[in-house]
Amino acid sequence: MTQATLVIANKAYSSWSLRGWLACKIAGLDFREEIYDMGAPDWKTWIAARSPTGKVPCLLIDGASVWESLAIGDYLADSAPAKFWPQDKAARAQARAIAAEMHAGFMELRKAMWMNVRARFPGKGRNPGSLNDIARIQGLWAETRRKFGAGGPYLFGAQFGMADAMYAPVVARFVTWAPELTKDSAAYVDAVWNHPYMKEWLAAAAAEKWVLEKYETAID
Repeated sequence: MTQATLVIANKAYSSWSLRGWLACKIAGLDFREEIYDMGAPDWKTWIAARSPTGKVPCLLIDGASVWESLAIGDYLADSAPAKFWPQDKAARAQARAIAAEMHAGFMELRKAMWMNVRARFPGKGRNPGSLNDIARIQGLWAETRRKFGAGGPYLFGAQFGMADAMYAPVVARFVTWAPELTKDSAAYVDAVWNHPYMKEWLAAAAAEKWVLEKYETAID
């Protein structure tokens, strides 16, 4: 029997925790959450004892330690690839490319519009860098949906997969910060935001008692 623990941080703020958690949900994995406040004084000590990078997420499973969201997705996809990536070769290539671009990029958006699923900062966080990232993301979504999204509301159609998991924190940012979006982007945001997995995460985030003040106020 698989023994799995997912080490994560605050559900209100931790975008990478969300990605790893969604990967576990996509897999249908029976896992235990080990969650701690990343604003706590002993956070670094706590996470260093559980994750080799001192960061979240980290999946502890059957004696293995798997860190980084994409690696967690790939590890779990070994047992159920069709749940994570499209079966069509061209679509799968697109999915992996846009997931990798999310993993490595969009730093201006991340800095200007952090994830706080409990807050609303409409009109804030807009600067040339963040707006450029938003334009690129909307272009990726539009191209992917046009080529591969027939039959459902997600990037690759009816199935919520790893590419959607990678962009779920972007969806959360767009809900919080309310940048101007195209009609199609807004529809995708609505679909992801209302997915049952996201609703479960958002309900848990709403119930959290931890508050990190640095993520609670948008200045500009």
